[in-house]
Amino acid sequence: MLTAQTKTGKQISLGNGYSKEALLSLRKTEEFKCPVCGENVSLKLGEQRIFHFAHKKGSTCCELYEAESVNHIEGKLQLYHWLSMQKIPCILEFYDRKMQQRPDIMFEHNGQRFALEFQCSTLSEEIFWKRTKNYLEHHYTPLWIISSHHIHQKSRHIIPFSNFHYLFLRTGISGQLYIPCYSPEKKAFQLISSITPYSIKNAFAEQSFNYLDRLRLEDLLNPKPDKWKINLLKWKEAAENYQISWVLHAGAVKNPFLHEIYQRNLNLFLLPAEIGLPVPHAVYIQTPPVVWQTYLFLDCLADKNPGALISYQDIHYQVQKRISKKDITIRTFPLLETINPMIPVIEYFRRLIELGVLIRKGDWICEINRKIKIPQSNREKDEAKSIFYQNNK
Repeated sequence: MLTAQTKTGKQISLGNGYSKEALLSLRKTEEFKCPVCGENVSLKLGEQRIFHFAHKKGSTCCELYEAESVNHIEGKLQLYHWLSMQKIPCILEFYDRKMQQRPDIMFEHNGQRFALEFQCSTLSEEIFWKRTKNYLEHHYTPLWIISSHHIHQKSRHIIPFSNFHYLFLRTGISGQLYIPCYSPEKKAFQLISSITPYSIKNAFAEQSFNYLDRLRLEDLLNPKPDKWKINLLKWKEAAENYQISWVLHAGAVKNPFLHEIYQRNLNLFLLPAEIGLPVPHAVYIQTPPVVWQTYLFLDCLADKNPGALISYQDIHYQVQKRISKKDITIRTFPLLETINPMIPVIEYFRRLIELGVLIRKGDWICEINRKIKIPQSNREKDEAKSIFYQNNK
């Protein structure tokens, strides 16, 4: 850790630019205590590591906080100096005795009190939720930043995301959903936005990189909204590759979705181009788009002829039924106040209106304009797909 107290209660923060000579002198005359547990700690001034305080072996306090890596210590130091340079009141490793929690940095901005956590190690969902809830209950705005070494691109626009990554999803004033990352090695922020999953683990996403000295706090808290747009051909290619690997998986024979569509005389590889489309808030639903949109087709569209009406209430009822049966799984995000799983559903139906499948008849009612045609062969599918993508570039 970077902060300790002297016997007299004076706070010593190694983020405040002490020289090695001053610290050597201080170490000769002072004893240092942990602000959290009150145990004695040692001031480490080695050549290979960042200057820091350390508990002795067997300390009970060490069990409460995960061991800090050099990457973590360096990162929070850089972020602390970054805030200080902007004249933002901040305290490194501030321990709040009321909530018995110690964020990496506590700072105040625009009348709000923030708890910044730079997370380098993997953290369980349970602990993340618990800490976040504790911050909120004590009137802190949590600002969790994930270390960039957790981000591994598959291609220019595709990134694998685990449940751990999604814990960091937050929103700015504009409604922009994004994950803030930071790299101490590059001294740069990495903001990941427009996250649009095509499978449980993989998503299309946009990234912006900003060096520490070129980004201000306001830009981190409220990044400019991206113009959400996905290349449909690349999307369909990625989604179809996912479907192939999915079917080849050993557990596919027991998959309830595949059983249901086969019972309804559908083939996963002969689904029409109108099913499995990207929508801006697809991240709210953990179930892959090809699955939840197929369910919507089966439940709301398949048995209806042109001229039939479909209401928002009908759609909502069918979605809730699928959620209760666990056919559709909704993601939860500790840093978002509320999410409405109907938002991506409505975005999908708006897309069907744009494609001429539906006609809007009112705020909450649509009319079937044409039936979605199910291809009966690969040739039919390829011909229909060619026309679809030619008309929807």
